[in-house]
Amino acid sequence: MNPESRIYIAGHRGMVGSALVRRLESDGYHHLILRTRDELDLLHQSAVFDFFQREKPDFVFLAAAHVGGILANDTYRAQFIYENLQIQNNVIHAAYRSDVKKLLFLGSSCIYPKFAPQPIPEDALLSGVLEKTNEPYAIAKIAGIKTCEAYWDQYGCRFFSVMPSNLYGPHDNFDLETSHVLPALIRKFHDAKMRNDPSVTVWGTGKPRREFLHVDDLADACIFLMQQYDRKEFLNIGTGKDIPIAELAELIKQIVGFKGKIVYDHSKPDGTPRKLLDVTRLHSLGWHPRTDLESGLKMTLEWFLKHS
Repeated sequence: MNPESRIYIAGHRGMVGSALVRRLESDGYHHLILRTRDELDLLHQSAVFDFFQREKPDFVFLAAAHVGGILANDTYRAQFIYENLQIQNNVIHAAYRSDVKKLLFLGSSCIYPKFAPQPIPEDALLSGVLEKTNEPYAIAKIAGIKTCEAYWDQYGCRFFSVMPSNLYGPHDNFDLETSHVLPALIRKFHDAKMRNDPSVTVWGTGKPRREFLHVDDLADACIFLMQQYDRKEFLNIGTGKDIPIAELAELIKQIVGFKGKIVYDHSKPDGTPRKLLDVTRLHSLGWHPRTDLESGLKMTLEWFLKHS
């Protein structure tokens, strides 16, 4: 991949896609192929095939997906599995038909069993039962991994997948109905501070542990792997460190400047008890994250305040 390469970023307006665009542009890549949903609906196979034949991208970052937190995953189960399968099938097959040199598929750490060993190695995939609340989304992502591997096996396509841990940063979703835990907490504490509320309610017990990766670090890892990695086996991308939700909530409360109490609603689901990725394989290739959690949270809050 060089500055003259034609690079298609599917989902360039999302958190991951926009981070990839920022990083590629700053590195001097000037043939980025970008389309909004209005310009190209990835759910429509013929439109996707025509687009690939017309534009002939050399490299593809497949970051387009229908995503959300526990509530959204559990509420829109059919939509999550259908739309994600459709998007990734259309893009991957079109990339094969138009002789794309290399494709990177963005998966999710929710592909792993609910009670996977910690930290979770890549070979834990399909070794146990999935977390029920996000099972449809996870199954779609597992299908994407296996599709890339199958196209590598049968057609020799250099298509591979990466599994990031929980992401956060600019262009995150801060809608309380559909967001993940970290942006939801930023929004909750900020709104409570503005209203001078006495307390903020957090779902569950606060005991589950989560690993958080700044999206700019993910973009850096993806570009590193597109340049350096040439195997079909997928890779975890993360920090190798996790934190209890209760500790995260206290940290966000402090950064936002909220003075009230935190109340835990034990009637709400905790989700998976722990999701720490084993990043030994990635780190052995020479890549390591640069953004610590506190600095990343401050940058994310700054972005949220500027755009809210």
